[in-house]
Amino acid sequence: MSNPVHAPAAEFGDGAHAMPRMSAAELAEAFAAFSRASEELSSAYGALQGQVSQLTERLSVLMEALPAGVLVLDRDGGIAQANRAAQRLFGEDLSGSAWTGLSPRLAPTETPGEWRFDDGGGSHRLSVSLTPLDSGEGSIVLLHDISETHRMRLQVERNDRLAAMGEMVAGLAHQLRTPLAAALLYVSNLGQPELGPAERARVVDRSLERLRLLERLIRDMLLFARGDTQQRECFGACELAAELTHTLDPVARARRVDFTDHCECPKALLSGDRKALAGALTNLLENAVQATPAEGSVEMRVAQDGEQVCFRISDTGRGMDEELLDRIFEPFFTTRAEGTGLGLAIARSVARAHGGDIEVRSEPGQGTIFTMSLPAHDEAVQREHAS
Repeated sequence: MSNPVHAPAAEFGDGAHAMPRMSAAELAEAFAAFSRASEELSSAYGALQGQVSQLTERLSVLMEALPAGVLVLDRDGGIAQANRAAQRLFGEDLSGSAWTGLSPRLAPTETPGEWRFDDGGGSHRLSVSLTPLDSGEGSIVLLHDISETHRMRLQVERNDRLAAMGEMVAGLAHQLRTPLAAALLYVSNLGQPELGPAERARVVDRSLERLRLLERLIRDMLLFARGDTQQRECFGACELAAELTHTLDPVARARRVDFTDHCECPKALLSGDRKALAGALTNLLENAVQATPAEGSVEMRVAQDGEQVCFRISDTGRGMDEELLDRIFEPFFTTRAEGTGLGLAIARSVARAHGGDIEVRSEPGQGTIFTMSLPAHDEAVQREHAS
């Protein structure tokens, strides 16, 4: 039996595929095309490098021209680049420094995102924002010196208060004259020899009552005219709420008003003049109790909404119409015979001095809701600056 014949691989149809052989000319042409492509790629890379260099140069020129300070931080928080404004602000060469070494020199203010910085020659107010890079390789810190803007803002607020004071001069004369005339009348009666001890004591009490009203009126005027806050401290929002509850409970019980309080943000912190804020909130609470009839209710609810801590005071009182709502914050406007008309004006002035405000919603017969919103103190930022 004869052996089978082995045919070349090229004779099999769907089997192995033979690599075609290239001639020398084809090989040379392919090499030339590869060389041209390499040269074009090298040229494009060189052009790209030139563009990157131009962009880097332009970026450097732009950073140096910016009036705001710019710090480029690496992944570890080191300062990789700082523009001239940042160098001038801190008064030192920042290259190679760490941002954590500079941040403790910034003290938080009552306004979120604004910090106080003392360079030894004076105090500056800075707006500081830190933005991580999309690549995750670092971040950029922008430092805006807003000292002049802050000074102008305070001046505008003061001018507004002085303008309001000018408008209230006529009302002030009336407010002072009435209790003063009453006090003088009561005191003049003390000279009557026929007054008995009991009547004399009653006249003295009424005189003192009128004089205390005068003292309270003058004190409230000074608070409103000053508008600023005297002390700064950090304290818990719930601690302040507990203090307010302790103050208001006996007042509410005396008027047979059911008072409840709820603090839903036990970790929230506030920064500012605790005494001034307590006084402003007490004013709102006392107004709510006085506007609520017996067997009614007043509720204080404290909650954190983003960067704001909100004190929401609601009552089931008589409510207010639109005309009254438009006037309640006017100095010397009051619906109570014993009121000075400055309580709500002072409360709003204190809230705004702390970077917050007061809103009110009310309808006749449906009660009233006052909400004082204050910027929350960032404990994490505070810990970072203290470390």
